[in-house]
Amino acid sequence: MTGSNVLPRSSTGYDSLPSQFSKSYDYELVITDKTRYKRFLFISLTVAFLILALGLVLHFLPHKNHHHGPSKNLTLAVNQAITFFDAQKSGNYPSNSPIKFRGNSGLQDGNSSNAHADLVGGFYDSGNNIKFTFPTAYTITLLSWTVIEYHQKYADIGELEHIKDVIRWGSDYLLKVFVAPNATSDPTILYSQVGSAGNDTRNQVSNDINCWQRPEDMSYKRSVSVCDETASDLAGEIVAALSAASIVFKEENEYSLGLIKAAEKLYEITENEDQIHRAETYTTIDACGGEARKFYNSSGYKDELVWGGTWLFFATGNNAYLDYATTNFAAAVNNETISDKAVFYWNSKITANAVLLARLRFFRDLGFPYEEALGLSSNMTDQLMCSYLSEENFNRTPGGLILLRPDYGRPLQFAATASFLIKLYNDYLTLLLRSGGNCTDDGFSLEMLQNFSVSQASLYHSITRDNPRKMSYMVGFGDHYPKQVHHRSASIPWDGQYHTCAEGDRWLHSQNRNPNTLLGAMVAGPGQFDDFSDERDKPWFTEPSIASNAGLVAALIAHHDPPRISSASSGRNLGLDRMGMFEKVHLDS
Repeated sequence: MTGSNVLPRSSTGYDSLPSQFSKSYDYELVITDKTRYKRFLFISLTVAFLILALGLVLHFLPHKNHHHGPSKNLTLAVNQAITFFDAQKSGNYPSNSPIKFRGNSGLQDGNSSNAHADLVGGFYDSGNNIKFTFPTAYTITLLSWTVIEYHQKYADIGELEHIKDVIRWGSDYLLKVFVAPNATSDPTILYSQVGSAGNDTRNQVSNDINCWQRPEDMSYKRSVSVCDETASDLAGEIVAALSAASIVFKEENEYSLGLIKAAEKLYEITENEDQIHRAETYTTIDACGGEARKFYNSSGYKDELVWGGTWLFFATGNNAYLDYATTNFAAAVNNETISDKAVFYWNSKITANAVLLARLRFFRDLGFPYEEALGLSSNMTDQLMCSYLSEENFNRTPGGLILLRPDYGRPLQFAATASFLIKLYNDYLTLLLRSGGNCTDDGFSLEMLQNFSVSQASLYHSITRDNPRKMSYMVGFGDHYPKQVHHRSASIPWDGQYHTCAEGDRWLHSQNRNPNTLLGAMVAGPGQFDDFSDERDKPWFTEPSIASNAGLVAALIAHHDPPRISSASSGRNLGLDRMGMFEKVHLDS
């Protein structure tokens, strides 16, 4: 995208003003020394040439990575936030990884008493060694969305291939967790979890929760949770992730088509289950999500099916998917729990889906029969912006952090995604040359959106650290950040030695800082009064997760300065790809 915020030069420059002298005025100049005159001309022309050459060199030099001030800090923050995902990788560990305290792990994943599948790969969820499919799919959807919108920014700071590597690591794994039926009588298989938390508190058998051990040292059995086609929320999020990732990798035709093919097949199966009223949330089925219920309990499936249909429409241009998404959007809104209103995270996609559909209305309006649903989405998004800005809707900590789910804790993940959505919507309105928006009782300006989104993205996650504790909650950024992150790999020395579960307990309860820096990890964050304890055995303060860090990456890249462009260019440059998302979307003739 080209454009510039620099005003064009006036066509009425000083050289165009009429002279007080006639242009035919005859000046009688006399040259008294031709040698000095020639020397003068030579020096003048040489200096003029050097100035011109220097100007051309400076003009055409690439501006990549030449960011200063806050953007320089944001460039580092984006790199570190993405690097956290390198530390969470499971499977055959890449030799070129920037993380040097990780190695091969989970190479037998999928081989258990109840499953025989190749489930090597994916990401460990948080500070434990469990792999949860539901938050993994959400993570890949969100990260893919940021690339679709802001790939110009990623490329400009040298992080595009880095983030695409993380997305591919996740999408490769998601292709494994879905096994389509080979015949009409075969079951659909979805693998929702690898690893166990143990159902019996008296159970002394080692598992991924009671054993504090690096994933490279795991020797206990890792169970697999298996679902069928009725796990509609899980299926819908996988569809969304594969569809969004297919747009990221659209230039790799074979891989992108493979992602779309899997997404369409799974969506076809899942939508059929919804039509015959067999759809359920995966955590209501013990064999499927009984253990995940403790960590990622799903409150509904309608939002994931609408979310999956929306992304599959963008990936394919097939209006049938948009028909489903727009027809069922209102029902999904009505099914949303009170505590999830205005919150975008692994369990609730309504707010983000409204932003996506508003984007479609703004830049690629398809008209009938979608006007009502798209209009509802844009109005809902305006109301969402007002709810974020109004202190009557959501409380804040003394330092200003918005508390979107105050009874849940771990507030940074919700503030991060809110910051992303606000900045993204601000960019949409800026491209539309709007000054703000209206709500039921009030309105908002673009400046209000910008100020609030920046406050949530910077005051707590990184950059300014201008919060009551004067610290960054992103590990490794600056000097003052959490040193006892609740994380197995970070807390146990990478010393070439095998460490048992019992030895790991020594590190869990140690008062020393982690021997390995978990670069870029955003911890759970402070309490409602900005209280925070940097203690490893208090995960409600110090544990990171892949879902939370996806929101962090989204907020940071959204607020990064756009690439520098030529001053001769015209238009607005926000670093946002206005029409790339709609390459497959066509207006009916």
